[in-house]
Amino acid sequence: MIERDDMTFTFAEYQRRLSELRVRIAERRLDAIVITDPENITYLTDYQTTGYSFFQALVIPLDKEPFMITRALEESNVFARTWVEITRPYPDTGDAIQMLVDALREFGLGDKRIGYERNSYFFPAYQQDCIHTTLKNAKLMDCFGIVEEGRICKSQEEIMVMRRAALATEAGMKAGIEICRPGITENEIGAEIAAAMFRADGETPAVMPYVTSGPRTMIGHATFEGRTVQDGEHVFLEVGGCYRRYHTAMMRTVILGELSDAMYQSQEIMKRALNEIHRVVQPGMTVSDVDNMVRNIIMDNQVGASLITRSGYSIGIAFPPSWDEGYIISLKQGSSAVLKPGMTFHMIPWMWGIEGNKTCGISDTIEITEDGCRSFFNMDRDFTVKPTLADQTSAIDLSSAFPAKNAAKKTKASNKKAAS
Repeated sequence: MIERDDMTFTFAEYQRRLSELRVRIAERRLDAIVITDPENITYLTDYQTTGYSFFQALVIPLDKEPFMITRALEESNVFARTWVEITRPYPDTGDAIQMLVDALREFGLGDKRIGYERNSYFFPAYQQDCIHTTLKNAKLMDCFGIVEEGRICKSQEEIMVMRRAALATEAGMKAGIEICRPGITENEIGAEIAAAMFRADGETPAVMPYVTSGPRTMIGHATFEGRTVQDGEHVFLEVGGCYRRYHTAMMRTVILGELSDAMYQSQEIMKRALNEIHRVVQPGMTVSDVDNMVRNIIMDNQVGASLITRSGYSIGIAFPPSWDEGYIISLKQGSSAVLKPGMTFHMIPWMWGIEGNKTCGISDTIEITEDGCRSFFNMDRDFTVKPTLADQTSAIDLSSAFPAKNAAKKTKASNKKAAS
């Protein structure tokens, strides 16, 4: 390992992560593991690139130096960002999987027990089949989740990085709320959010902001498509700020016009759910307990809305196509996973189908602490209500504003008429 002081975290933090991972490797009786998930590679080494769709792998032997297999272009990211000393790059005209097999043999692992992430998005079945048919003397075993066991509870260094991401999230959300008005397009709102996040030292998020208005709020995972926001509508915003690939996220809602009884009730129900989360959630609870609590609050409404998704999910390191770690742990019914200090969640007690055609949200990203939980944000949770266009542009009779001046004009005109 190359000791350096210009990575996202201290060198000691990466040493800790690697040391704890090797304990888990030994517990599974493996000689090495092949890590292909980009989030896991980043967690262990600080390596990142937008070119992760090309095959890349971090090989971690139980007791030898780790090494990386990358596309030749991406090798520069290893040297510029990580503690990794050994790489085996392949050219664009080369065979990435053959390079991995050759490297495993080169470092004495060709006939060992090797774990690999069988469920990784970026290690498809075709490539896995190639290794099985080529590396015939090795025993290949699924080790999916072995790195995530370390990722699920964030260290204090990670929490601090997520707080940097939260500053970008808040900046983006405030800018989006501020610019919302009738006549503006969803794209313009999205552009303002993105610009504010980046000015607040945020980096490219795994997902750009979700911006929908009026009837389009009922479309799942839709975002800005050029629609012009109309007077009297509402705007749904969901923003995920990013710093060093760590994310935090929040939902907010803007009302352009009068806050109806149904929308007010929805606001209060979501706020009650979030208040209950902050009052009750603590280590030792199961995720199913939390989901049931949130779901019962949201579903007890008179506005026709429902909670059609999980009530929250783990959040942290992410690359496109998603900013969540929900595949590691999600707040949903039937799961017996237990909350522990250091876990971080995007809590989403949102409401879908208010009065049949509206979706609204107020959400929070929280950290599970030793005795409860706390938010990464300081923003108000109420809906932002802005006057209707008619209210903003209504004119008054200016003559009524200057009675003395108008009376003098009338007297002068009467005198002139009499003289004539």
